[in-house]
Amino acid sequence: MRTLDLPVAILSGGLATRLRPVSEKTPKALLPVVGRPFLAHQLDLLRKRGIRDVVLCVGHLGERIREAVPDGRPWGITLRYSFDGPTLLGTGGAVRQALSLLGEKFFVLYGDSYLPTDYGAVARAFARRRRPALMTVFRNEGKWDTSNVVFRNGKIVVYDKRRRTPEMQHIDYGLSVLTPGAFAGLESKTPLDLAEVFQKLVVQGQLAGYEVSERFYEAGSQTGLAELEALLGQRP
Repeated sequence: MRTLDLPVAILSGGLATRLRPVSEKTPKALLPVVGRPFLAHQLDLLRKRGIRDVVLCVGHLGERIREAVPDGRPWGITLRYSFDGPTLLGTGGAVRQALSLLGEKFFVLYGDSYLPTDYGAVARAFARRRRPALMTVFRNEGKWDTSNVVFRNGKIVVYDKRRRTPEMQHIDYGLSVLTPGAFAGLESKTPLDLAEVFQKLVVQGQLAGYEVSERFYEAGSQTGLAELEALLGQRP
């Protein structure tokens, strides 16, 4: 697999409320999946997809994650940490906080997502579209989670996680490519949700879209963890 020159920001700072009470003491990144922390599986996958530079954006129980996974040497990758600080910054705020570590363009991945897709193809699509950000979408049709995207003729027409319509047959897959320019015009308030960044870009016609065909897996719910156990338990 060709090494990709884009770093990945993994958003691992949330409270994991759907997994309480276990998540009150153990962050999602360290929940066991087939006998290993979920983060280990996530880093395995990223390395196999050509990623060699990862920035973990952490908040809630972030020190626990750094104690368990202090660096990326077991995976042959560079692993750095960006901490929210005393106030949780939200998904968008955490990315903005880490911009000095991420450079001119970078992937963003949610900390509970396991996404077995072609990251190189996503990076090439981003380069072709010449936009400040690209969102990957999956034709979900409400099956794996609630759809939240109207994707038409290769373009993201609507993205809204709160107001759902029957036209929404696609879902935010959980992998995006961003540049610092994606945050232009937004107040430096905290917290900031990444959804606010994407919605602003949709209105401006500046959010590129790329459809993937591989379904997503997640470790943010008991159902998701069971599906992930079944998937990864079949693999050597």
